Amino acid sequence: MGFFGHTPRPDPPHPRKEPRLEGGLTPENLARVFENCVDYNRRSVCVGGNEALRAELVFIAGMVRMERVSDYVLRPLAQDRELGKSGESVAWEKMRSGALYNLSVSERTTLDQAVMDLIGGNCLLLFPGRERALSFNTGTEEKRSIGDPENEISVKGPRDSFVENLRTNTSLTRRHLKAPELRIEEQIVGRQTLTPVDILWVEGIADPQTVKELKRRVECIDIDALLATGNLEEYIIDEMDTAFPLLQYTERPDRFCYGLCQGRVGILVEGIPLGYLAPAVIGDFLRAPQDRSENWLVASSLTALRWLCLLVTLYLPGIYMAMVDFHPEMIPTRLALSIMAARRDVPFSALFETLLLLVAFEVLQEAGLRLPQSIGQTVSILGGLVVGSAAVEARLISPAVLVVVAIAGIAGYTMPSQDLAAALRIWRFFLTLLGGTMGLFGMTVGTALLVGHLAGLESFEVAYLTPFAANAGERVEGHAVFRQPLQTDKLRPGYLNTGNRRKQR
Repeated sequence: MGFFGHTPRPDPPHPRKEPRLEGGLTPENLARVFENCVDYNRRSVCVGGNEALRAELVFIAGMVRMERVSDYVLRPLAQDRELGKSGESVAWEKMRSGALYNLSVSERTTLDQAVMDLIGGNCLLLFPGRERALSFNTGTEEKRSIGDPENEISVKGPRDSFVENLRTNTSLTRRHLKAPELRIEEQIVGRQTLTPVDILWVEGIADPQTVKELKRRVECIDIDALLATGNLEEYIIDEMDTAFPLLQYTERPDRFCYGLCQGRVGILVEGIPLGYLAPAVIGDFLRAPQDRSENWLVASSLTALRWLCLLVTLYLPGIYMAMVDFHPEMIPTRLALSIMAARRDVPFSALFETLLLLVAFEVLQEAGLRLPQSIGQTVSILGGLVVGSAAVEARLISPAVLVVVAIAGIAGYTMPSQDLAAALRIWRFFLTLLGGTMGLFGMTVGTALLVGHLAGLESFEVAYLTPFAANAGERVEGHAVFRQPLQTDKLRPGYLNTGNRRKQR
């Protein structure tokens, strides 16, 4: 029985209809499929000027480039007198063999194939009475132009970024990674969207088991629509009950290609301007793309700073709560007196005002992200004034709490991965609550729960805490914090089980 005594209904069946469309490949059946579609076009054409020999040209406006249809299909079809003099069968064979100017031509015999080609930007040529068609690639390349990456700023590296067009993204990958060992396999995901998903790896370097497992997981996705990143990520990761990212994503082709060279397996999806890399460990989300463009000492210092900021944004509010409410002897005397004086007129407890300020910080951040850029900046400034000086002057919060929350928030902005930063913010609330209710003992319990949670995570059978943790009982070497000089970094990571570990002399 469900709520209010109602019996829950069983889940309805989700059958996959094969073939998707019934009927033969004829102009009438194509018109029936695209009934009430204003962009569907059908035109009768004389072959070689012969009125007795006519063909049907079918295409979807907006999906084809009209100049290509006119110049590569219609013009030679109308001007080639030899086609008009020959019979229908001979004309068909000549057109299939190259009498028309189009780069690629395929013969289709089923309605499913023909409809998919039309939606993909092809035009079809049919002879009435014959259940077959010639499919010509005349698709348009209208897409967003390649521009600078917006979220991963390039200082000393390439300035191109992935776009929403899959073939453009694969071409960008091949321009950066010209190895003939690069493999690209495609699968279609989504019953309604029919979204192409490409899996990329370098043969001889990537672990074949990881490639096989990733193919299996993508193939098992059976949903109606693949339109957002979550439609893919949540179906192929190892663990759903975690806020920490288990797939690394990037909008920069150079970083994507470097991951492939390291032995990872990549994923590109039509309509999503990102590239995914698997497997991923926690250290991958704390490295910025420009780290390999900087001097190794500078890059190592910045990575160590990010790890320090990770601890600060995660623990600072909780430790402050523990010291103020449970362990005041840990605070220096003058600082303790200053905190007590600042909190004398505040009507709320330290835990409540800290949680209230953390929530206000999240609300301001969400408002700044969702509103248009000009309005978002105004809201951020106004919110900073209200939550900052106005709240302190009104004695609603103490200055010390404001400073603590501001430092924790700014430290979280140093994370290169926004997914990791979001996970840290969730755990920051949890640790702050434990610190405010049980002191340092609560912080210790929270830390144990966090470490235990991270130790139980895997990404394609690779421990998430690598190289701090062992994989299958085997210790894995690695440099999670400090970056080696490139001349001494001769081996690929051992936890990736690459076919060829050496990457330089």
